[in-house]
Amino acid sequence: MITTEEEARSFVAEYTDVQGMERLDHLAAALIAENREQNLISKPSEAQIWQRHIADSVQLLSFVPRETWQNGSEEAWLDLGTGAGFPGLVIAAIAPDLPVYLVESRRRRVEWLERMATAMSLPKCVTLGQRLEVVEPFAASVISARAFAPLPKLLKLSAAFSTSSTRFLLPKGRSAAQELMKLPKSSRKLFHVEQSLTDTDAGIIVSI
Repeated sequence: MITTEEEARSFVAEYTDVQGMERLDHLAAALIAENREQNLISKPSEAQIWQRHIADSVQLLSFVPRETWQNGSEEAWLDLGTGAGFPGLVIAAIAPDLPVYLVESRRRRVEWLERMATAMSLPKCVTLGQRLEVVEPFAASVISARAFAPLPKLLKLSAAFSTSSTRFLLPKGRSAAQELMKLPKSSRKLFHVEQSLTDTDAGIIVSI
């Protein structure tokens, strides 16, 4: 379990290089500054930004093969309701050659995501500034979402982007097991809950 900022940084460093850590340091500093202008993250979590937000995002990479996000992979990663950039913008910072699509409809959040993608030199990180319902469908290798929508609604909205091989990575906090139980049995068996490494009470819904 990751319990400190030092542990969080060490964990993240296992997934990236010096340039990746520099991009994430820039993101963390810019996020705290921007948080004075718009409410991107809770004020108390600023002191735990690496644990609560960055490492919390990076842990999702442990559930997908490295070839899915490393070595110039062209597999598309779709992040729903990216908000302040979690997990999608962090994934893009770790894997700058990976096509990452951030779905966010709130104008100020869209502007923030676009500024940060430019500042971190992430040309393959694209912000789709509209609701998912009107985004032109494409096949996504990975679909992630943190606090986007209840699980049944999320699966319905993302159906046009998923294939038989799409991996869903859905941090759901304390509600993970309860949300999974709301699915029909036929759908429920396609997912399981993993323990979050950054919060003892949190779970991540992962497709099989």
